[in-house]
Amino acid sequence: MKNMTLKTSLLALSASAVTLGASSAMAQEAESCEPVRFAEVGWTDITATTALTREVLEALGYETSVDTVSVPVAYSGMVNGDFDIFLGNWMPSMESISEPYIDDGDVDRVGANLEGAKYTLAVPKYVHDAGVTSLEDLDEHADEFDNRIYGIEAGNDGNELIQDMIDDDAFGLGDWDLVDSSEAGMLAEVRSKTGSEEWMVFLGWEPHPMNTNFEIEYLEGADDYFGPNLGGATVYTNTRAGYVDECGNVGELLDNLQFTLEMENQLMAEIMDENADPREAARAYLQENPGVLDEWLDGVNTRDGDDGLTAVKSELGIEE
Repeated sequence: MKNMTLKTSLLALSASAVTLGASSAMAQEAESCEPVRFAEVGWTDITATTALTREVLEALGYETSVDTVSVPVAYSGMVNGDFDIFLGNWMPSMESISEPYIDDGDVDRVGANLEGAKYTLAVPKYVHDAGVTSLEDLDEHADEFDNRIYGIEAGNDGNELIQDMIDDDAFGLGDWDLVDSSEAGMLAEVRSKTGSEEWMVFLGWEPHPMNTNFEIEYLEGADDYFGPNLGGATVYTNTRAGYVDECGNVGELLDNLQFTLEMENQLMAEIMDENADPREAARAYLQENPGVLDEWLDGVNTRDGDDGLTAVKSELGIEE
């Protein structure tokens, strides 16, 4: 009887400890960890990766929100506490914008979420075939290009690098003009000009459906501005300072997030070419490719402390 009483007491104590541990773990996550607030910058690749991440977080029981802003506003917003996460830190092209914030400790670079990207100037293939293979060839054909380089939205890092070339009179581009537009506006111009084989030079990157929708070639020679290997880029996740320590469970997910060129190209094509809703496209992708969740949700719990992988698969209707 005495041993039975002791055993019962130990079991009760153990159960209490588990309950207390779970309560303590929940208490460690601050109220500021919800909603999870994302900054987007109007680029379809970041729209796609943000949609994927929001689908996972909401399946884990978090509320999320997103605002589309310019790159400078995304960073000032993280400093001011308006945003928690930005998934689009393209490096090295964004160095002049992001590094001051990161060096000062106002923004944290969590880790790479995409490897193998590229970001530099491009031309239609027929222009490349005509002999324009490098930035050094542009000014020789200034009239054919109407002295214009087409960028995307004002204030983004790519436009700034193009403007730096013009200001520096690099490659004889000092009398050229940068045409600010938007991703959609620039691509509409590419579609129009390639339809009649007019010449143009524009800001290009991969991942992006432009690489399969149009026959384009990237120009050599911009290493001093866009970096080597045709602007070879790595895309990083950034957060407001201290966010990963403050919100450890979401931070674990951010540490695990790895996207691929194929994944992003597929989602971007659905969003841009088929007018799919980004969230619906992201949800369908996860349902069709549940294997990515195994890595992303390693060590991640729900908002209530349950197993994250099980909960997300259940919420998405994925059979174990």
